[in-house]
Amino acid sequence: MTEHKAAQGPKLIVYPVSDIESAKKLFASLLGVEPYADAAFYVGYKTDELEIGLDPHGKSSGPIVYWDTDDVTAKLGELTAAGWKTKAEPKDVGGGMLVASVTDANGNVIGLRAAGQGKQR
Repeated sequence: MTEHKAAQGPKLIVYPVSDIESAKKLFASLLGVEPYADAAFYVGYKTDELEIGLDPHGKSSGPIVYWDTDDVTAKLGELTAAGWKTKAEPKDVGGGMLVASVTDANGNVIGLRAAGQGKQR
């Protein structure tokens, strides 16, 4: 297995939402903080070492947990070699953040993300 930095692990949970305004109110009451990012395409909250995101364009049937990694492409290769199926190839989502996702044999989705690997916009 490849060695990765200690910062790896689940750091982001993204919930698909159909009504972003309603979801913002509910999650602010749950988390006790206002969003640090508030845009039409994504709302993000930071609590301790975990980020909670709301995605009004999310297509999943439930939340997706994103694991931080040093290298999304390398980690994707490692996981597919171990039997995971690629759901989404690496994609730059802005600000230098690169994301991808895989599924297990039961259809569960795990996201991967790495800062500083995408194109700066």
